[in-house]
Amino acid sequence: MYVKPGTLDGNDGTPLLLHRKPTLRAYLAKYWILYALLVPVLAYFVIFHYIPMYGVVIAWKRYSPSLGIVGSPWVGWRHFESFFGSVYFWRILRNTLLINFYSVVFGFPIPIIFALMLNELRNIAFKRTVQTISYLPHFISTVVVVGMVYDFLNPNHGIITMLLSSVFGLEPRVWLNQPGAFRPIYVASEIWQRMGWSAIIYIAALSSIDPELYEAATIDGAGTLRKMWSITLVGILPTIVIMFILRIGQLLNIGVEKVILLYNPLTYETGDVISSFVYRRGFQERPNQSFATAVDLFNQFINLMFLVGANFMSRRLTETSLW
Repeated sequence: MYVKPGTLDGNDGTPLLLHRKPTLRAYLAKYWILYALLVPVLAYFVIFHYIPMYGVVIAWKRYSPSLGIVGSPWVGWRHFESFFGSVYFWRILRNTLLINFYSVVFGFPIPIIFALMLNELRNIAFKRTVQTISYLPHFISTVVVVGMVYDFLNPNHGIITMLLSSVFGLEPRVWLNQPGAFRPIYVASEIWQRMGWSAIIYIAALSSIDPELYEAATIDGAGTLRKMWSITLVGILPTIVIMFILRIGQLLNIGVEKVILLYNPLTYETGDVISSFVYRRGFQERPNQSFATAVDLFNQFINLMFLVGANFMSRRLTETSLW
């Protein structure tokens, strides 16, 4: 604290006391506990996300575990050229885009609709019960979820198979061996598993809307649907936009665990995606880690382009963006 020479407060003639701007060292000394809490998070990202990025150089090498990353010879863009010229390139790119497209079209709006429906419930106990039950599938492991899918689609006693047979007259069959059924099965199971958990952020956004807006709308004679459209959706629109941008940034990412557990050679035509192709080429079929790394690097680069493009369009159209 110091006195700026010649500065008075203008009332009783006493000097005006000004505070010196705190330095970074002062902040660290005062809030060191809060900064210490950041250490594990920073360590996690540095150790498991940034340091391993050095390994992407094997995409331009003929990697051999015996020679190591440094000792392996350079091959330039050979792996990328081999992937782009592969007979599987368009198949896995098409499957990846279609599955993600269906997930966005059908899966992205459902958590929003679910959050809006929960927001309209007035019975608090029932609302919390439904909300808790909707979270549970998120905590079920992927292996168990896939096992449940197999049971539900069992041609002899599966509940979904019997439902399709009795309601739509479809004869029982092994649906997981049908190429045309793989995408609907994957998308539907993903929606069921993620719906409740994805709705949390929208429920949190709904809680920040001023209740007086609803009261004013009620006085003006607005009904439930009108208030939902003009107040609720407008209130959570920035959150929806941000989540949509993040989802577009993952347009070529599909959980490899569920795909590998669900698909088989009969459904490669519609179920083989970039992540499963990377897994097979990297660890199963004549393992080639360099080729698999090149394919995965291409995947992440395209995702980055989608993210940047979606953010740019959002900033131009809605004035809401990540940066």
